[in-house]
Amino acid sequence: MAKIEGIRIKNFRSLKDVTLGRLWNQQKSEPLTPMTVVIGKNGVGKSTLFDVFGFLADALKVGVEEACDSRGRGGFKKIRSQGQSGAIEFEIYYKEDGNARPITYEIFINIDESGRPFVQKERLRQRRKNQTRGWPFSFLVLNDGKGVVWKGEGKNIDEDKKEFDLNDFLKSLVEEESKETEIVELSDKRKLGIATLGSLKQHPRISAFRQFIEGWYLSYFEPNSARSLPLAGPQKHLNIKGDNIGNVVQFMEREHKARFQKVLDRIAKKIPGINKIDTDETADGRLLLRFNDKGFHDPFYAQQMSDGTLKVFAYLLLLEDPTPPPFLCIEEPENGLYHKLLETLAIEFRAHATGRKDGSQVFITTHQPYFVDALEPNEVWILEKGADGFSAIRRASDDELVKNMVAEGLPLGGLWYSDYLDAR
Repeated sequence: MAKIEGIRIKNFRSLKDVTLGRLWNQQKSEPLTPMTVVIGKNGVGKSTLFDVFGFLADALKVGVEEACDSRGRGGFKKIRSQGQSGAIEFEIYYKEDGNARPITYEIFINIDESGRPFVQKERLRQRRKNQTRGWPFSFLVLNDGKGVVWKGEGKNIDEDKKEFDLNDFLKSLVEEESKETEIVELSDKRKLGIATLGSLKQHPRISAFRQFIEGWYLSYFEPNSARSLPLAGPQKHLNIKGDNIGNVVQFMEREHKARFQKVLDRIAKKIPGINKIDTDETADGRLLLRFNDKGFHDPFYAQQMSDGTLKVFAYLLLLEDPTPPPFLCIEEPENGLYHKLLETLAIEFRAHATGRKDGSQVFITTHQPYFVDALEPNEVWILEKGADGFSAIRRASDDELVKNMVAEGLPLGGLWYSDYLDAR
């Protein structure tokens, strides 16, 4: 299962320049853990950090111009950090699996003379086998929609140069007449190169990265959406709003009874009284999600259930997906939940991220100490607002005092509540 080891964000709203985890040129830093949780006060940028992943997923799907306008972002000038004139930059350092050589993806988004967002630069690079020093080999390089892509491993050319000169690079390629390279030019600079080239069989590494991002699950769960009445018909995966939750129940009941029973068993422990969840089809083919409480003869339907019950059920159903997403991103899962459920929910997320060979990497933002009580210092990042108005981030495990106090048995959420995690 692919895993993000680190990410750098520049000029994206309040995230003027923040890095989480390990990058290709910061190998002494610890990589992100299978479950990463970002905490902080209101207004420090947690939602912005969550939206970084949403923005990248949208950019891959619809292009950078539409991504800048989608989900109420307000356009490029609204999302570029105030006072900055450079490009919005993202760098992702990830592994396709545990033994693979890490790959770095870099993208620079700017505006043209007409004020339209476009992809200014895009690059994928990876160290060669047995290469431990020097700059990783770039197997995709695009500047203003023009560049070079390698079908295979390619050959090192100008890798030790800090600044990449595309014209010199193209000239050296022509001289070598390399059969492993293609000179490419995109028809639309607003679209990502990985979106186009990642659909071609001859570029497996690009294709794998494209599929990795396409597989991300960003939860925009809405209890009212889960109360809707969709048309009957089993569906494999929960969608981002949860309005097909009944369809997923149909699928799990039919195809994965044992897995679904696990969900019911865990629901029964967390929400007393519920002993069965199933579906009922109306005369016009609509689907009702039905909850049976052992204390009552008649079932309750989703329309009558609390937001918290629907949310816990949706999360547990998501974690039991037979083919889970590689990356699971959830903003403030505590909303609407009883506080004593939060610690056990955090344990459920970690068990999924670490206990399954194909489990998702989990990224969560929260401001609830009860949730943080179940976490280790290396899993927690503290987001704060600096004096300049921009966000800064640090790992809780970087503070030796905090590490020692947790090692002595003090819960991390309690330390946060008591201000021990504040910058000193």
